Amino acid sequence: MAPPTGPLNLDVEAISGICGSISIAAWVVVFSPQIIENFRRSSADGLSVPFIILWLLGDVFNILGAVLQGVLPTMLILAVYYTIADFVLLAQCFYYKGFTWKDELPTPQPKPQSEPNERTGLLNGHISEGDRRGSGWSHLSPAVPLVSEAPVPPPPAPTRLQSFVWNAVAMLMVCVAGVLGWLLSRHYSPSQPNTPGDKRLPTFDVWGQIFGWLCALLYLGSRLPQLLLNWRRKSTEGVSILFFLFACLGNLTYVLSIFAYDPHCAGSRCHSGETKRIYGRYILVNSSWLAGSLGTLLLDLGIFAQFFIYSGENSANEDDQAVEDALASPDEQRIDDRPLLQRDGSGLP
Repeated sequence: MAPPTGPLNLDVEAISGICGSISIAAWVVVFSPQIIENFRRSSADGLSVPFIILWLLGDVFNILGAVLQGVLPTMLILAVYYTIADFVLLAQCFYYKGFTWKDELPTPQPKPQSEPNERTGLLNGHISEGDRRGSGWSHLSPAVPLVSEAPVPPPPAPTRLQSFVWNAVAMLMVCVAGVLGWLLSRHYSPSQPNTPGDKRLPTFDVWGQIFGWLCALLYLGSRLPQLLLNWRRKSTEGVSILFFLFACLGNLTYVLSIFAYDPHCAGSRCHSGETKRIYGRYILVNSSWLAGSLGTLLLDLGIFAQFFIYSGENSANEDDQAVEDALASPDEQRIDDRPLLQRDGSGLP
């Protein structure tokens, strides 16, 4: 179909091309937020190793199925890129976690005791060994009070509104990049003459379909370890929500690009039921890739639910900690920071 030279004409093939281009743009950047998150935290504790391994195996079978089945070239290019990005994420997991195939929960740190008792020293946790032996004793003179330096507060976490705006802007930029990519390809791509519908359809390949369905099963199974790890940790800390937002955008537009198919009949006119037969055959050939994308899209909704639930619990825990700190502050304020000779009971005015 030759690109129109007049005003913009959005037919079924144009919609399919736009959705496919947005899907490519989303999948190109899908791994970047999680790779950056792991590098920023110097940890990959939030990411499930079986999740990445199953995703990697699914991408390998995706390449084999795409080659044997003769699907769209963009599907093959994306499958190769996924595999490379999977190796990068897996390398990060092995680097930060060690060479392990299991998801191990970090051991909880014991909570320090707030008040001294008969088993702890009076200065337990307040003065380190280096302060005892070093020059830290110089400020224990009667004229200079012992005043500990105030800890530097961490930068405040972004609010939900700020996170929503940032994620929405990132998604919008990906969509704009996809549309621009489609416009450029539409302008510079050579015209393709119409061919009979049956000749444009890929033929069924048994091994291609087998690998395609194995790919779909692996994609569906890959989300389960991540869901289980989030549930065991009762947290989604270390997991980038933008990672799964891009994955949902890529899967959704990819499914729409397959459904938006305009069947071409063999002759100048379509016989009764011919377009339905061509369209049904086309969907059947791509059914495994549709099942994998739609299934992971539904499972990602469960991960989004975990983000919402556990972020609310973490906010409640932070509020409880703030209340405890506020209740403890009057005791800390009772400490007399004046020099020893100027305190009450020293005999001095």
